[in-house]
Amino acid sequence: MKLLVAEDDTAVAASLVRGLVARGFEVELATDGVLAREALARAAPDLLVLDLMLPRLSGLVLLEQLSTKPHPPIIVLTARTDLGERLRCFELGAADYVPKPFFLDELVARINARLVRRDDAPGRTITFDDVVVDLDQRTVLVAGEPVAMTRHEFDVLVYLGQRPDRAVTREDLCARALSGLDAPEPRTIDSHVARVRRKLATAGARIVTVWGIGYRFSPGGP
Repeated sequence: MKLLVAEDDTAVAASLVRGLVARGFEVELATDGVLAREALARAAPDLLVLDLMLPRLSGLVLLEQLSTKPHPPIIVLTARTDLGERLRCFELGAADYVPKPFFLDELVARINARLVRRDDAPGRTITFDDVVVDLDQRTVLVAGEPVAMTRHEFDVLVYLGQRPDRAVTREDLCARALSGLDAPEPRTIDSHVARVRRKLATAGARIVTVWGIGYRFSPGGP
C-alpha cells in the first residue's frame, strides 16, 4: 500500500517514514501543504497522514480543498488538540485524528483499519433515480454532475439510502451519521438532513419527514 505523509518536522518525518517502510508500506514524504496537494494528484496514494501545521499551505486548508473532491482516507496527525479543530477536521472528511506525541504501532493499526475498510468491497455504489453515490470514493453525482457534501451529509445520505422506504429515528441516524461528534443532540441531524435535501433537489429521490419519529428515504419521491 502507498502512503503519503505530509509532515514538515524533520525528526518526526524521518522516524515516521522509517517506521512505516519497515512495516511494509511504500511511503512518499511531502514537507509542505503544496507538495502534499501535488503528490495527491500525481501519485494517487491509498492513504494520507496529514500534519495540520504545514508551511505554504496548512493541513486544515488542504482538508478544506479536498472536502469537495474524491480523496483517499486521511488520518490527521498533529500536536493541535483543540476540540473545535478536531471536530472541524472530521466535518471536512478526515477519517481519524491522532494527537502527538503518538505511538507508531497505534498509528499503523489505525492506518490498517482504514485500508481494510476501503478494500473490503471495492467499487461499491448506491444508485437511485439519477443519483449515484460511490461509497469508496465518497462522491455523489446528481444527473451526472458532482455534488459536494461534507462528511456527515454524505453519511446521512448513505445511511438513509441503504434503508429505502424505512422510517429511521433521529436518534439512530444521529448516532450512525454523526459519530465523529461528541454527544451530538438528536435534533442536530435536522440541519444535516435539510442540507442533503437541498443538494438532492433536482433528483427524483426525497427524504421524507416521519413526524414524531425521524425520516424515511423514498427513492421515487413521497
